[in-house]
Parts: sequence; structure tokens; C-alpha cells
Amino acid sequence: MSNLDTSRPVLLLGGGASTLAAVRSLGSAGITVYVSGLSGCRAMHSRHCAKAFPVPEPRPAEDFWRDLLLERAVPELQGAIILVGCDESLTFVENYEDELRQRYVVEEFVTDLRHAMLDKYETLVRAREAGIPTPAFWEIHSAEDVYKLRDELRFPVMVKPLSSVGFMEKFGRKLFIINDSIDEVAEKVALCREHGQDVLLVEMIPGPDSLLSSYYTYRTPSGRSLYDYTKSIIRRWPVNRGGACFHQSEWLPETAAMGWKLFDSIGWQGIGNVEFKRDLRDGQLKIIEVNGRLTAGHPLIIKGGAPIDLAIYCHLTGQEVPRIENYSQALRLWDPARDFMAFRQLHQRGELTFAGWVRSIFSQSIVLPFFSFDDPKPGITEALGVFGRALGKIFDPVRRAQLNAD
Repeated sequence: MSNLDTSRPVLLLGGGASTLAAVRSLGSAGITVYVSGLSGCRAMHSRHCAKAFPVPEPRPAEDFWRDLLLERAVPELQGAIILVGCDESLTFVENYEDELRQRYVVEEFVTDLRHAMLDKYETLVRAREAGIPTPAFWEIHSAEDVYKLRDELRFPVMVKPLSSVGFMEKFGRKLFIINDSIDEVAEKVALCREHGQDVLLVEMIPGPDSLLSSYYTYRTPSGRSLYDYTKSIIRRWPVNRGGACFHQSEWLPETAAMGWKLFDSIGWQGIGNVEFKRDLRDGQLKIIEVNGRLTAGHPLIIKGGAPIDLAIYCHLTGQEVPRIENYSQALRLWDPARDFMAFRQLHQRGELTFAGWVRSIFSQSIVLPFFSFDDPKPGITEALGVFGRALGKIFDPVRRAQLNAD
């Protein structure tokens, strides 16, 4: 945009590939971008990052951000637009919304609604009330509650945390999948409760991860969508329960319509992302989760020709929002290391050959989540981090046993 007013800076809080894609996108447009995150936030290494404010370990990120933005009030950050890239930063902005709005520009959102969508049980309840198909799910408070559901549970079932942040820290995974044992369900629920993690039970929709799709938008208080974007997933690792490692950019009208219906029904405002999985038993798209922030698919969105972060910037600065009507239908986001692990798991199950895996990678143009030739440092730093973590797992017999069990 030749007439873009770039005078207001942006501060990106936390995140991984999403934040890196945003700093590259906004920085390339001439906007001054600052980043603050934990050591794994590769956006802090980007040449487009004007200044990084790393969170010192082991200090909690929320404490550091409160000091940085409200107590110290760093001069160059005053008046900046704050965008969040992780659940920790999303919670921070919610907790200090009133104070932050006095000094910074924060996206529009309904606090209690966005907070509710961080709760997996509340997400499903509100989706059902809005007429959105959901998998079967059950509120649970103890291992004893599991046995009361003996005649209702439909296996396989997932033990999912209400909030994923603490769960990941405790167990190194997003959820537990139990195929056919109610005793194992009760055992996993008890384990989670012992570690202070509230959980729910959710029916696992059968079928491959390629049945997953997502809708992205930003809704203004008047209900206008700044953009509508959809994509699908080809593979996740670990299979059926991990993060996506191979995404496809494509327009999916049914996914868009279902996502629009959800957000319109509940009165959503601000950044919105909702993921669905098609249930082949009845053909319906069923909700999986909602995010009110930038997500891991952001590099694909930007490289595919849908600069949604720039659209948000223009909206929040009162400028004309660029129209996003067409984007690539033949572009894939590929995380090489994690996708190789997904291939190994699928190959062991007899579901994917090596030739099939290679064909899927080279059948379309690909974009990498971290590496870029014109901004190489974040990708190199990430590669070194992956290598270091791999060595740690190799020499950690407990972690190696867990991976083999997966």
C-alpha cells in the first residue's frame, strides 16, 4: 500500500512461527515492530524486529510484560498496537485490558467471551448453544465421575485440559487418547487432577488429520469481517493429537460458512480462528477449538497472499483496510522435522509410504515456518534449537520411552 501511514509501531507478544511471520509482514511494509517473548520466540532474531525485549528465565512472562508495559512504560512502546501470539500473552492482555487501553492500542474483543473460549468445555457448550455441531463431550470432576458415564462414553475418547498452557508444561502433550478402557480413562483423569489440571472428556472424531480445516477472520464491533480465510491440514505430529506440521492453503466455503455462523451467533469481536473436523459418520463439520490470536498457520496465510495482519493494522489505525479476496490455492506450509516424525508414525501404521510422503511435499509450492533467505537468522536459530532438543531426547531415557510409546 503506497499511501500506508506507518507511524504507529506494533508490539508482538509471545508466539512462534505466527509472530515471526507477522514481524516479517509488518516490517516489510515499513512498520516499526517490537517483539517480546520467551527464548524460543524466533521473531526476536528477525532483521525486521526493531528491538527485542526477551523475557528472562525463569521469570513468568506476565510479570515481565506488566513491568515492561505498565510499570516501566518504555518510551518507544507508548501508543503501540499490541498483538498477541500465544495463550499466555492473550491472558495477560485480558487481565490488564483497562490499563493497557489507556496507553496502547489493543484489538477489539469481548473479554468474558474470549476468556471463555480458552476453556475447552465452555467452547463446546457455547458452540452447541449456537447450533454448531460438536463431538460428544462430558464435564468431569473426578475419576469417580468417569464410571458414572460407563454407558455413555463412546471410544476412543480424549482427556483434554480446560486450559492447555499448564497441561503442556506438566505432561508435554496436548491431551490423552484412550482407545477402549474406562479404567484407563479414570486413571488419566486422576493423574491430571493430582497435578492440578481440570479436564473434560471429548469423543474423538475418527479419521485422519486431513479432515481438519480452519476459518480465520477479524470481526469489528459492528459485525463486519475484515477478511475471510480458510485452510486445511494434511498432517499433524504426533498424529491425531499434536500440532499441525503440514498445512494446505485453500478456500473451503463450508468451513467459512460454519465459522462465520459461530462468530456471528456468539457476538465475537477481534481476531478469530476456529478449527473443525469433518465427521465421516454423519458428514458434519464439528468444532474442535477456537483461538483469539495469531496461530501457527500465519506464515501460510501471509505467503499465500492474504496479509491479514496488515488488514488488522489498518483497521486499528483508522486507515482503509486492504481487500483480501483472492489467495493461493496451491501453497503448503511444511515443518520438515516434525513432518518427518509424522511420516514415521504413519508409515509404522501402514498408512503412508515414503514415496507418498515425498510426493505430498513436492506436489505444490511450499513455505517453511521459520526459514527465509532474506531473513535467515530465525530459521538458523530454530534449526539449532530443534537439533539440541533432539539430542536431549536421545539421551533422556524417560523421554525416549514416552516417544516410543506414542
